Amino acid sequence: MALLQCRFFSEVLGLSTSMTVILPQSAPSQIGMPGSARPGPYPTLYLLHGMSDDDTIWLRRTSIERYVADLGLAVVMPQADLSFYTDMAHGNRYWTFISEELPNICRSFFPLSDRREDNFVAGLSMGGYGAFKLALRKPETFAAAASLSGALDIHRDFLEHVRGPRELSALFQRIFGEKGPLGTEDDLLALLRKYEENGTQDQAPRLYQCCGTEDFLYQDNLVFRDACHQAGLALTYDEGPGDHDWAYWDAKIQDVLKWLPLKK
Repeated sequence: MALLQCRFFSEVLGLSTSMTVILPQSAPSQIGMPGSARPGPYPTLYLLHGMSDDDTIWLRRTSIERYVADLGLAVVMPQADLSFYTDMAHGNRYWTFISEELPNICRSFFPLSDRREDNFVAGLSMGGYGAFKLALRKPETFAAAASLSGALDIHRDFLEHVRGPRELSALFQRIFGEKGPLGTEDDLLALLRKYEENGTQDQAPRLYQCCGTEDFLYQDNLVFRDACHQAGLALTYDEGPGDHDWAYWDAKIQDVLKWLPLKK
């Protein structure tokens, strides 16, 4: 595998930012990890970080580089700060950056496929929310999306935080505004209802959702699971013992990689 720490300028954000990228490499003589690379543009997993993390965290806390070595899969891990992958009410345009600018920049730098069937997104916690938002709002771009311990009932989370400590209240209002995300395109439950109302469930990407039963976001995940079933979208759901920690995510990202519909 090739590992790149990439610093670049974002026109959308108006600042320099970063991403960590894993690219496939066939290295038969490398001991312990010979790797695999297929010809042509690479299928790509956009792997999103959580609320307190950055673009390096998946590499530092899991063995993601080793897990993808034999898959011929590129992994793009972008920096999104504490934005909830949103065009913030009082802040920067991270939704536009992640959903529009970043894929174009990545494809200009690296040999990545632009075909829907080759593009996937996953994330943990805040990144799980971001992954499902990307997939549900950009179904023409992503074939599959996975959320690990995602913050999926964002309106409930918004209400809890604005009633909580002052710094969290200010943060969530900077992101979503004083009225919050209810019913907007930042509300995953509202996005599910649109698919149901429009009868477009067959256009949605495949979804994978997992959460530990000891996780403080477990109720969020139950709400999303039930809403997804109600809307008639295809969902692979997995729960079991586990907390909001890297032991759980390191194990579950391996399940996600096995589940991805990668073409052989």
